[in-house]
Amino acid sequence: MTSPDALLDALDPEQRRVAEALRGPVRVLAGAGTGKTRAITHRIAYGVATGVYSPTEILAVTFTTRAAGEMRQRLRGMGAGAVQARTFHSAALRQLRYFWPHVNGTELPTLTESKIPMLAPAARRHRLRADQALLRDLASEVEWAKVSNVHPDSYQRVALARGREVGNVDLETVGRLFGSYEEVKREQGRMDMEDVLLLTAGLLAEDERVAAQVRRQYKWFVVDEFQDVSPLQSALLDLWLGGRDEICVVGDPAQTIYSFAGADAAYLRGFPAKFANTTSVELVRNYRSSPQVVETANRLLAGSSSHGVELRAQRPAGPAVTFQPRSDEVAEAEAVAARIRQLHADGRPYGEIAVLFRINAQSETFEDALTGAGVPYVLRGAARFFDRPEVREAVTRLRGAARSGEGEEFLETVHGTLAGMGWTSTPPDNRGQVRDRWESWQALIDQAVAFAAAGGDTPPTLGAFVDDLDRRAADQHAPVADGVTLATFHAAKGLEWDSVFLVGLQDGTLPISYSLDSPAAVEEERRLLYVGVTRARVDLALSWSAARQPGQRGSRKPSRFLDPLLPDSVRAGQRAGERPTGSRGARMCRTCGRPLGTAAEKRAGRHEDCPAPYDEALYARLKEWRVATARTIDKPAFVIFTDATLEAIAERRPLSRSDLLRVPGVGDAKLTAYGEDVLAIVAEVP
Repeated sequence: MTSPDALLDALDPEQRRVAEALRGPVRVLAGAGTGKTRAITHRIAYGVATGVYSPTEILAVTFTTRAAGEMRQRLRGMGAGAVQARTFHSAALRQLRYFWPHVNGTELPTLTESKIPMLAPAARRHRLRADQALLRDLASEVEWAKVSNVHPDSYQRVALARGREVGNVDLETVGRLFGSYEEVKREQGRMDMEDVLLLTAGLLAEDERVAAQVRRQYKWFVVDEFQDVSPLQSALLDLWLGGRDEICVVGDPAQTIYSFAGADAAYLRGFPAKFANTTSVELVRNYRSSPQVVETANRLLAGSSSHGVELRAQRPAGPAVTFQPRSDEVAEAEAVAARIRQLHADGRPYGEIAVLFRINAQSETFEDALTGAGVPYVLRGAARFFDRPEVREAVTRLRGAARSGEGEEFLETVHGTLAGMGWTSTPPDNRGQVRDRWESWQALIDQAVAFAAAGGDTPPTLGAFVDDLDRRAADQHAPVADGVTLATFHAAKGLEWDSVFLVGLQDGTLPISYSLDSPAAVEEERRLLYVGVTRARVDLALSWSAARQPGQRGSRKPSRFLDPLLPDSVRAGQRAGERPTGSRGARMCRTCGRPLGTAAEKRAGRHEDCPAPYDEALYARLKEWRVATARTIDKPAFVIFTDATLEAIAERRPLSRSDLLRVPGVGDAKLTAYGEDVLAIVAEVP
């Protein structure tokens, strides 16, 4: 066992205060990257080493099996391996399995991890047609209701007051369906994950012998990620304590991003009011991120209701945080892919790089750009775009329409096919699987529009579009161990990388559109960005795009959360209406920087009397080649190379394959496919 002095010597002053506060209620406000797990595990080990705690009388609770496993591993390394470190559900299920047969004389109901097999018959009882996406949203809503201690009879009233929405189903019907779900579950002799907590709490509240035995077993409690505690979990904690106050809670209100699922940071903020004589400690020394990243994180929350602790950086200085507007999502993705290739060439492992976005549907453009650049990637927390059920079904239906000759009116057929699956021209107003599915369909609609626009004088066909979708799906390589991580902000919580790209940061995406009617929901979106920012150790890049697809009018603005962060040069450009990098419709001259006047100048991106920054003859010849090649291989022109990439080639005039590979937007796959043609054109144009 590690000696008590050695345990304390390994800590900074604030962490040491945590470790030495062994008695009474303790609250630790731990900022991102400040070593909270180190502090609380050393506190437990120090209590065991000094004899204050018996290891078998401690229950350490967290929210994920990964976090519980990490805590157990650290405790074993310090000689406190007998301490119980579990998730809420694991700890409750262990107690429930032991006490239930003794108290009730029956077998414990069978635990089911999915509510859908019971929600489907419940929906049929109410003649509600519910597909898998709606059933998943209903399952999430039932989970929220149960962890929030909301009964089916009071669901409609409470849900209305909380602004809850579930697809297009009215709240009265949701409440009735919730009640029917509980009936079906009882009839089948099953319990869900929330029942594990509810039934354990019921045993403790109703049977004094059970409560006394549990309280004799566990005398000391530690709860990690306390900002994510739900009303049900808080109630269970109170029953475990039984009026005692030997509890230490750790959390960061600035990282509360699961309010929609029942988490309530009020329990963390209000802890001193509930427990008299609370010892409060703030962990502020950030060991994860560079000073530049830490400053960005602090400024993001400054003056907002989400403000937590003021972080103080401990690492050496790193590169400046970058803010980059782009003309469209394709240009944004290609720029990110090019920068990742450069980072890797400079020695950064792909596994230490992440691209984070707000919703899963945003991944497709980045999957495609990374594939084109020859960069391996791993998609975390969601299926790859073309593996998603709604996308696979849509492509299958479009293929069938093409074979049957229904695709004469290309875009009308695409719209009609997806409308038959449930797509509408306006998005659902609420979050959830229904919204995610709509976003996937909308991505296909946008791709169809881009495909039609890229065809030039050649009318697009449905068959050619389906072939292009098949090619995109085939090009997405299998994930590998050393790959760039693609993930949503939610999926990235608790993780960290050397280099992080936060993408798609335009208003309406972050904060997402359906949050805009609620100030509390908008604040949660701010905290979501904060979580993204604090995942970065060294490099942090933030970007957004003015339009979805190349050639579309760029009307989107950077996220309102970026206002206090943008450098003066970027902010001035946004105020002046300057179109982002790569836009053909720029309003500021790319050569002299002065405002543009005529429509012709805006299309060219420069004044008539200003020289182009690239070889215009070479650029024109490259565009001719691109059009001809696109027709030959039956692909959209921008898929081969974007205008921005052609401009870069015309400016740099690469003379070798290695020179061409250094041009943004040119990866290994495109070098192999088009490199010889491009180099030949560069050589032939004087």
